[in-house]
Amino acid sequence: MTSRQQATLAAAGIAAVLAVLPFLVGAGFGPAWVRVLDFVLLYILLALGLNIVVGFAGLLDLGYVAFYAVGAYLYALLNSPHLAEHFPALAAQFPGGLHFPIWLVLPAGAVLAGVFGVVLGFPTLRLRGDYLAIVTLGFGEIIRIFLNNLYAPVNITNGALGLTQIDGVRLGSVALDRSQQILGFTVPSLHLYYYLFLFLALVVVLISIRLEDSRIGRAWVAIREDEIAAKACGINTRNVKLLAFAMGASFGGLAGGLFAGFQQFVSPESFQLIDSIMILCMVVLGGMGHIPGVIFGALLLTVLPELFRYGAGPLQKLLFGAVMVEPEALRMLLFGLTLVLVMLFRPAGLWPDPRHRQEMGGRR
Repeated sequence: MTSRQQATLAAAGIAAVLAVLPFLVGAGFGPAWVRVLDFVLLYILLALGLNIVVGFAGLLDLGYVAFYAVGAYLYALLNSPHLAEHFPALAAQFPGGLHFPIWLVLPAGAVLAGVFGVVLGFPTLRLRGDYLAIVTLGFGEIIRIFLNNLYAPVNITNGALGLTQIDGVRLGSVALDRSQQILGFTVPSLHLYYYLFLFLALVVVLISIRLEDSRIGRAWVAIREDEIAAKACGINTRNVKLLAFAMGASFGGLAGGLFAGFQQFVSPESFQLIDSIMILCMVVLGGMGHIPGVIFGALLLTVLPELFRYGAGPLQKLLFGAVMVEPEALRMLLFGLTLVLVMLFRPAGLWPDPRHRQEMGGRR
């Protein structure tokens, strides 16, 4: 068997596993874990977006969740009765509220988030390292505070109460927020969302691979390694850095729209600094700039806290006969300890790019 045939066979096997995975997980562990699978795919989208900014271009961004929020709120405002309830002119035109199709709202969210990415990137072109991290952190907090306070004198975001009654995702006549009969089988809503998220995650993976191998991707890497040398080689560092911010932000906006349709509720509390740090941890822990590593990091850091959540209580009862520490507190303690250990023994990440591993002195 040639290497090409082996690759085709491996791809077919992976595709078959991904196709039946939600049914296997649902049958073995229950629907709660299918929901975790859905969030794994959402976080893969987010981590791949941040990987463009941090991993490829080397620009530390601590406010990435702001773009996630932009996409989520745009979807929520265009697919709920909220705006019609507070703007009589809109209510006259759309008495049942706004209900835009997904093929229009998701690209709009990605484009708007990309514009916000340029807005963030332009004043930070001369900043790097800690200074850039502080500015981006402030940007993320500004967006969250705006969302918290844009309810007076005109109620746009409904403040801390968030937006409710958001439409679930519909693909034509198929509503993904309810079970569907397909070929005589009942497919639950969580499974339908899984397939949509999986499809979009594969598209984003393909785009990331193409970007990495493109001229732009090499320019990002050149800036990451040495910006002065990159500029001396004729790279327009300003435009290339702005493009990195815009591309990364657009993936975040896309994920935000999917999140709003999936949850059917958004509030500013869903987009806090800890979420930005968690997405950054996925990129760093998996392996900055290495797409398989970033996917693995997103998978690990989404599943691991849930394992600790469900396992911490029973484990204490088994060892001590009673619950000594609240599972929620112990979950975060174990999670933080795991991150520290990984960074101590695998500083280049769990699945780093071979070149990055060599730079970090991790070659064995």
